[in-house]
Amino acid sequence: MKTLNPSLKHHTIIGALLGLWCFVFAFFIRPFEHGTMDLEKWIYVSVGYSIIAFTSYILISLYQKYIYEKLNKWSLLLEISVYIIFYILYTITSYLFYKSLLINGIYDFKKYLTEIIINTILIFTPLIFFVRFYAQKLIPAKNDIIIIKGENKLDILKIKPSDLICISNSQNYVEIFYLDNSKFKSKLIRSTLKKILSDFEFLIQIHRSHLINPSHFKSWVNPSTISLTNKDLPVSKNYKNQLLSL
Repeated sequence: MKTLNPSLKHHTIIGALLGLWCFVFAFFIRPFEHGTMDLEKWIYVSVGYSIIAFTSYILISLYQKYIYEKLNKWSLLLEISVYIIFYILYTITSYLFYKSLLINGIYDFKKYLTEIIINTILIFTPLIFFVRFYAQKLIPAKNDIIIIKGENKLDILKIKPSDLICISNSQNYVEIFYLDNSKFKSKLIRSTLKKILSDFEFLIQIHRSHLINPSHFKSWVNPSTISLTNKDLPVSKNYKNQLLSL
């Protein structure tokens, strides 16, 4: 897998599906049965394992997003590292849960690993691979039209992602700088940088008041200023490392 969908929204859905599957698996298959747990207890146990699977996947989603934004690329080795980290997190936390007073499991770690975790890995891995592979298809095509909406009904701009240069904060508005048939233009929309950054994850924040489309990055003017297509913008120290990786 050489591409990645970094969207936290999509991976939260994947995590929820994994959690739901884990609940069904634990409740109906009951991979361990010590003869001391009634139906109500199995419900608590299944919910616990479901939450552990969901939380573990969310944590690796944050990890992969950070790595992807830092390197601006993905690789098979990084993809494998996601699976490894997920299973390490899941194994440790689920074993601690297994040994808690709620379950009071009788397996030691070695037996838990061979009896429970290995079987879980064999079942989980194809499912995780499938949903992550499908998530790639949800990545917006580069030539699609994006729609930037503001709070007012008339605040709307439809452009190609490649034509969007940058977005700057302007009091209660944001000013969008873009190309229209190769002409440099701007438009004010009542919105916030935070909302736009969450809607369009290909943008990069370089300053508390500025977002840029990295494809329009040209060069460094000086250590605190960059040159974009038809525009220069300041860069704050907090966001400088991300730009240096471009």
